[in-house]
Amino acid sequence: MSPFLAEFIGTMFIILLGNGVVANVLLAKSKGQNGGWIVITFGWAIAVFVGVYSSATVSGAHLNPAISIALAAIGKFEWASVPYYILSQVLGAMTGSFLMWLAYRKHFDEVNDADAMMAIFCTAPAIRNTIANLTTEIIGTFVLMLGVLFIAAPQNSLGALDALSVALLVLGIGLSLGGPTGYAINPARDLGPRIMHFILPIKNKRNSDWSYSWVPIVGPLIGALIAVGVWTLLQG
Repeated sequence: MSPFLAEFIGTMFIILLGNGVVANVLLAKSKGQNGGWIVITFGWAIAVFVGVYSSATVSGAHLNPAISIALAAIGKFEWASVPYYILSQVLGAMTGSFLMWLAYRKHFDEVNDADAMMAIFCTAPAIRNTIANLTTEIIGTFVLMLGVLFIAAPQNSLGALDALSVALLVLGIGLSLGGPTGYAINPARDLGPRIMHFILPIKNKRNSDWSYSWVPIVGPLIGALIAVGVWTLLQG
């Protein structure tokens, strides 16, 4: 399996299972309806575990454009591969959200809140304030990137169990920092499903909130770059 296919498959798993748990909690007549935030954050953590575990040995399990760009910025990844990784990640995210929609298609046809249906695909702020929302995404991705660097360091690595460590890190971010913006912390995770929300024939859907869409792209990129800068300083 090529690294690009691994990135596609890993990101597809993350979005299929991650958006899937949100659909299970929010959609009418779903057996998991009203499961709550704890169910969503645990579902996303398991999604990350599956995505990372399925791709780590082949591609390094970036599964996130911010991680690919940040690693390239400090010389831990080739810049020439960055565009292909990002393309694979976005296409994987689009595919995962499409498969989620197929699984829940009949539930999307029920009477559902349009905002909730969009939230199944992509993030939106609880309180809309550009600076505050951007700051939240920067902080969340800073924690993700710096945490991943510590987890992957040779002296700390648990081998295959690193996937579990990353999943628990994402669980912690969701429980602690996810409230203000829904913790995108990954441009592909937000952009790919947002595109699918825009193009899929979803009954009674709202607009895809493109005016906000740059925040979960720019915020994670800034946060990841700050994290690798801090990591470089810590390494002396």
